[in-house]
Amino acid sequence: MEDIVASGVTSMGALFGLDLGQTNLAIVTIGLICIGTAFHSSKLKARWMSPLGWVCVGVYFYLGAEHYFEISDPVLIFMSIAALPVCIAYGGWEAILIREGRTVEAVDWLRGAVFWSAMPYLAIQHIPMLNAGIVWFTAWNTSLFLQWTGAGDIQLGQMMVDLGTTSETWANWNGNRWLLTDTLGEGGFFVPMVHADGTEVNIGFVLGCSALQSMIVFVGAIVAVRNSPWQRKARALLITIPLIHILNVFRNAGIIWMHVEYNSNWSLNGLNIFDFGHAYAAKVLSLGAMFLMALVLFDLLPKLHAHVISVLDPLLRIFGAGLNKNSS
Repeated sequence: MEDIVASGVTSMGALFGLDLGQTNLAIVTIGLICIGTAFHSSKLKARWMSPLGWVCVGVYFYLGAEHYFEISDPVLIFMSIAALPVCIAYGGWEAILIREGRTVEAVDWLRGAVFWSAMPYLAIQHIPMLNAGIVWFTAWNTSLFLQWTGAGDIQLGQMMVDLGTTSETWANWNGNRWLLTDTLGEGGFFVPMVHADGTEVNIGFVLGCSALQSMIVFVGAIVAVRNSPWQRKARALLITIPLIHILNVFRNAGIIWMHVEYNSNWSLNGLNIFDFGHAYAAKVLSLGAMFLMALVLFDLLPKLHAHVISVLDPLLRIFGAGLNKNSS
């Protein structure tokens, strides 16, 4: 079955000589510029850029679902596909508020949270030096933890670049180190892990293994809260970012240890231990940890809690109405 959204974006990009990845990047850049301008400007005209921005952001995340289908990650598949209708809904909400001449503080916060979450992540993703540096640092920390705990003498291989049909070492890659102008394969910049004797572990670290997405969500949510003391914001950032990194190192080390110890003799409905741990068990634990951290932040920044409840209220009402309709 043809994906109408992907087909439309591909056709639009072809007019400018861009592939799907380049077109999607252009779309989300336009979307974030619109949302960011609407958040930081006090002019009413600037707010009219927001609905377009929401649609562009939704398209970007929706098209990212293809990658998660390839790696069989059901949680991120659902979240990516759901992003498009949710973003369209919030864009429509913004349009109604603008037409009525009203403002909702929580909607303004959400706009800023999305901008300050997505823009830094995209910048890091498309600056090879930062991208590769974060990947290497995450893999190095995980290797140190495994060796320190005695769970395994796992070491880092050479930094690699996935070119799509083949891979190249970072040292031999001829691409621009400061601005990614090439379309890379799904692996992007990655570090393969090896045993002490040089044999492959068959696990590689990519940017998605760094938990940068989780960190940047909290950064955006915290930074976008207006009229809160900067000391509280700084304290919230100092709590969340290091804690997420530490928990992520535990997660990565656990997945590698399970893969090394049990991969040859463990299976569940066709899933090996790595796929189960990476796509299911680790996701559940990660979401649980993020929920607990959110509770701590709500206590530290009460306004953040109020904003989250307010922006979720329309979705909760729709969901509640659907449940009531089904039960009647």
